[in-house]
Amino acid sequence: MSSSKLKVVLTRRLPDAVETRMRELFDAELNLKDRPMDRAALEAAVQRADVLVPTITDEIDAALINGAGEQLKMIANFGAGVDHIDIDAAVARGIIVTNTPGVLTEDTADLAMSLILAVSRRIVEGAQVVAEGRFEGWTPTWMCGRKLWGKRLGIVGMGRIGQALARRAKAFGMQVHYHNRKAVSPRIEEELGATWWDDLDEMIARMDVISLNCPATKDTHHLLSAERLARLQPHAILINTARGELIDEAALADAVARRSLYGVGLDVFENEPAIHPGLIGNPHVVLLPHLGSATLEARQDMGDRVILNVMTYQNGHRPPDRVIPAML
Repeated sequence: MSSSKLKVVLTRRLPDAVETRMRELFDAELNLKDRPMDRAALEAAVQRADVLVPTITDEIDAALINGAGEQLKMIANFGAGVDHIDIDAAVARGIIVTNTPGVLTEDTADLAMSLILAVSRRIVEGAQVVAEGRFEGWTPTWMCGRKLWGKRLGIVGMGRIGQALARRAKAFGMQVHYHNRKAVSPRIEEELGATWWDDLDEMIARMDVISLNCPATKDTHHLLSAERLARLQPHAILINTARGELIDEAALADAVARRSLYGVGLDVFENEPAIHPGLIGNPHVVLLPHLGSATLEARQDMGDRVILNVMTYQNGHRPPDRVIPAML
């Protein structure tokens, strides 16, 4: 690599400290308006950038990648998930793709546990009652939710975030179960007291709470279809802090309307930012605006990780967080 600074184009506003450091290290072009780039803007960006720094709001598909200039050598994603990037197309063009794994693990697990608590104990519904002046005093039978102690949690995807959630759930006295392509190590299973299920259908039919913590891929699209949602117990709680595409949202709205499960907590949506109208305003559904990694610390750490990857590449070395198709 040449010692000259790389042309780095950021598609969204990042924390001030991150942007300032990027200006120091690279020929960085910022998006000060913080509006998602439209298709034309993205097409122009990949014609001038050596490195593109996109976020989940950008669709970096094969057509965009194949139309990029020869100078584009790296896509340094601000975020862990890369389902919005066509990795195969990038690899075919010799373009390196990186992400920011690990730095948002604890924050996302915190939010997943928060949603479990919010749905099971009707926290949002209760807060709204107070805010609207409808609280008339305690009664023995009013606003009763469900306890967590002793309940079974089924984690779909036992990666970093799944394991972090399992640690939190164990502290709340929950029994941890999980579905993964393969079992985690015996050491981790023993630490978490976790039970592996190789059959997802068998697991979800027996769980009190199901949490989705797996990536969005071709194989996991609509992982929870109408057929699978029908397997959930009537008292089950469904949580999704991973990707909206994992759930057939129309089928979920139908299940909620029929009260075929106890409650739902979602931080992500199939057609984000659009949300199926059948899920909005339902007291048994808690909806959040994609807050999984939304802590000051996590966003700073994500930016620092992007800088590390780009700086490593600029110095002629392999970036530490390179994404390859076999990893997905």
